[in-house]
Amino acid sequence: MSSFRSRLDTLRGPIEPKPHNARSLAAFTANPGCRRRALLDAAGVDKDALAVHLGYPLPPTQSPRALSRGAQFEAQVKDQGGAELLSLLRNVLHLPLAEAAHSDLSVLGTSDKSLSVRHARTRSLILEAARGKGPSRTMLDHPVLVLTVSGRPVFLEPDLVAFQSEGVFHVVEIKSFAVIDGQAPGDKVAGAVLQGAAYIIALQELLASAGLDTDRVSTTLLLITPRDFTRRPMASTIDASQQIKSLRRQLNRLDDVEELLDQLPTGITFDLAYDGDDPRTRTATRDRDDLTKALNTTQARYRSNCRHHCQLALFCRSQAHDGQLVDVLGSAAREDLGSIDTIPAALGLADGSLSPAPDQEDLAAALRHAESIRNELFGGAA
Repeated sequence: MSSFRSRLDTLRGPIEPKPHNARSLAAFTANPGCRRRALLDAAGVDKDALAVHLGYPLPPTQSPRALSRGAQFEAQVKDQGGAELLSLLRNVLHLPLAEAAHSDLSVLGTSDKSLSVRHARTRSLILEAARGKGPSRTMLDHPVLVLTVSGRPVFLEPDLVAFQSEGVFHVVEIKSFAVIDGQAPGDKVAGAVLQGAAYIIALQELLASAGLDTDRVSTTLLLITPRDFTRRPMASTIDASQQIKSLRRQLNRLDDVEELLDQLPTGITFDLAYDGDDPRTRTATRDRDDLTKALNTTQARYRSNCRHHCQLALFCRSQAHDGQLVDVLGSAAREDLGSIDTIPAALGLADGSLSPAPDQEDLAAALRHAESIRNELFGGAA
C-alpha cells in the first residue's frame, strides 16, 4: 500500500470507504475551494456519520413520497421495452428507424454484489455496439458504468444509455420534476446535468480504455421529464460540456490532495471509534470535542448553498456563526468582501476603527462610503 493511500486510510479510520455515486460526485463542483471537503471525499469519510455524531445531521433531502413518484415515472417511461421512450428519442435525436435493441440489465440483479456483473455486461454490450459486432441501435436499461475516484472504482447507474445510428452514445436521465410552460426548476436541472456529466465521463473512459474515440460519447444530456401538470413525458437536450469540464477538474483535484495532507498535523484522524463492525448496530464512541478539534485542522469554506450539497453543512455553518465569518451572509457578500474574512473586520473597516491592509484600501473606502450613507439615512442608529 502506498504511503499516500495509507495516510488517507488513517484519516478515515479502520472502516470501508464511503462509496460515491453520481449525486455525491456532482456535489464536488458546488464548493471547489473547500479543503475540508476535498480531504474527506478523497479519504472516503462518511460525512453523514460525522454530522450525526457531532449533533448536526441534515434533514432528509427527499421524502419517501418524492422517491416513490420518481420511481413510478421512470417505470412508466420505460414500460413495454421502452416503447414510449424510444419514440421520444427518435424525435429529439432524429433517428431514422423505430426499432432498437432493448436490454434491461436489472435482470442481473440490483444488489451491491451484482454491480460488478452488470458493469461487465454493460461494457461488453457497449463495446460490441461500438465495434459493429452487436446491434448498432441499443438502449441499455439500468446499465452500470465505472469511474475512478481517488484511485478507487465508483459504480454509477445512469437511467439509460442510448446508441444512435450515426455511432454516437447518449446518456439519458429520467427525472420526475415537471417542465411547466417550458420552464423547469433551475436547481433541479443543474443537479440532473451534473449527475449526467458524471455518467458521460464514465462512458468516455470506458471507450478510451478500449482504444476507442471518446468523441463517440455525446456531451449533450437527454433529459426526460413530465410535461406541464400531466404525467406525459417530454424530452429535452442540454449541453453538459461545461459541467463535464468542471467535474473533471474536481476529480483531478481529489487526486492532488497530497499537498493538503502534508499540511495536517501528524496522526490526525476522523475515525469515529465504532464499538463494533456491524454497520446496523455499531455506535460511534469518539469524543465529540476531540473530533471537532481534528476537523478544525482542515480549512472549511462554508457557503450558504452548502446545505444542498454537503452533509457537514450545519456543522460548518455553526462554526462560521461562532467565528462571525462573512460566509454566513451569503455568497454575494462573500464575493464582495474579498479578503475580509470576518464580520467584525468588515465593520471595523467601515467605521474606520481598523486600518486596511494595502490590498484592502479600495474595499475599505467603499465600506466607509456605505457607512456614511447609512448614517445619513438612519442617523447612525445600529
